[in-house]
Amino acid sequence: MRRLRKRNKNKGSQPSQQSVRKVKQQLEDNRSTLKRIFKNSIDIQFRDLQLQDQQNIRAFICYTEGLVREKYIHNNVMEPLQGINFNEIEMNANSFISYMESNLIRASSVDKTSNLDEAIEKILRGQTAIFIDGFDSALLVSTKGFEARAVEEPDTESSVRGSREGFNEVIQTNTSMLRRKINNPHLVFEEFIIGGNTKTKVRIGYIDGIAREEIVKEVRKRLNSIETDVVLETGYLEQYIEDHPKSIVQTIGNSEKPDKVAGKLLEGRVAILCDGTPFVLTVPFLFIETLQVPEDYYSKPQAKSLIRLFRVIALFLTVFTPAVFVAVGTFHHEMVPSLLLTTMAAAEERVPFPILLEALIMSVIFELLREAGVRMPRPIGSAVSIVGALVIGESAVQAGLVGAPMVIVVALTAISGFVVTAINNTVLLIRFFLLILAGILGFYGLLMGTLFIVAHVCSLRSFGVPYLTPFAPVILKEWRDSFVRLPMKKLQKKPGSVLRRKF
Repeated sequence: MRRLRKRNKNKGSQPSQQSVRKVKQQLEDNRSTLKRIFKNSIDIQFRDLQLQDQQNIRAFICYTEGLVREKYIHNNVMEPLQGINFNEIEMNANSFISYMESNLIRASSVDKTSNLDEAIEKILRGQTAIFIDGFDSALLVSTKGFEARAVEEPDTESSVRGSREGFNEVIQTNTSMLRRKINNPHLVFEEFIIGGNTKTKVRIGYIDGIAREEIVKEVRKRLNSIETDVVLETGYLEQYIEDHPKSIVQTIGNSEKPDKVAGKLLEGRVAILCDGTPFVLTVPFLFIETLQVPEDYYSKPQAKSLIRLFRVIALFLTVFTPAVFVAVGTFHHEMVPSLLLTTMAAAEERVPFPILLEALIMSVIFELLREAGVRMPRPIGSAVSIVGALVIGESAVQAGLVGAPMVIVVALTAISGFVVTAINNTVLLIRFFLLILAGILGFYGLLMGTLFIVAHVCSLRSFGVPYLTPFAPVILKEWRDSFVRLPMKKLQKKPGSVLRRKF
């Protein structure tokens, strides 16, 4: 892994001569070395070729089953090789390999290498290696062709209006989808190989001239500094490169929608793509992004501004409703009208638990139901969640285990939480934190907890940009697209100017 890091940091530098395995002239030596390295794995295929001519030269090809198009290999690699006319070629290594590379092999990409380790890496990525007896170089032919999930609408980010396509698990497909959205030659993609065992392809994308160079350099630096053997999803990368690993607040965005990521690239952000996952990271990530969706820009600003305000209200409801109810019911009875207080007292009269414990029990039950609905098969998952909530809630009230007001509070909290799913994990932890403080100290605990959270969030940065921008620090002209959205004509012409500022 250290050698891999060094190669990423110093492009063009070569490892030491002792650590590099070379392609040998003897065909059987190369075959035995490959079989030993691959441990005779059943999916690594070897095909012998007899180049039928007066020279009687032997060769073999090596590829990974399932990662290549075998019919393509037969038509464009094997048949041309077996039809060589050696009378037209000077029989030396350079001329023979060059002739095959330029005139014989019909493929989009043909490379020559004398590095056996490079050949092994390419074989595992879907290329076909050609080894010929008597030559100390191998040809690497692009023959990739594997099954992949089709481009579909993502389940996690559904939309009423706008693009319905989502990323899939193939990094090349995801890159092409962004390229199709942004027809700009300044859109740049750079590739990294991360993971000692997985050798995962990771690409960063940004628009040169819009993205701040300091942010791009910082992304490169953090990716190059990752030391791990396994990278299977962008979530692995997120935990290595985030500014505040110990914070519960999410400072890196993610999305499955190409139009959303394209919009963020146009604002000056950097996208991080990982092979094997449809989720793409975007940095820097600001708090205001949790209240924005691509649909906001596809419709009239009046209605979408109102909906954004509803999202703000939903955020406050899902965070503070349980804590406020517990504080009022335990300590601050004078804060509610007498008639409402009488109704609450009558509902809670048969409940044997304190209000704090009652709220914790109901919140945990709801989270269990939500998790069960997510993990169960889709056709029955939603049914289990709805029926389970109705049956358990009604039965618990009739049995006197919880009060009806508590069921209403938990239901309102849950519904509001579904509106701000982008930060659901953060909201969940803050909600329980404030609930416990309110149950112990009342409004004083709720106030102290809120001040602590606000102070903590104000201290956060995402790749050098304050997390609460444009509210802290205050940038008034950026408020045109914050809690409300002004018409497109009123929005600034250059998007994302806040990301090009140096704080």
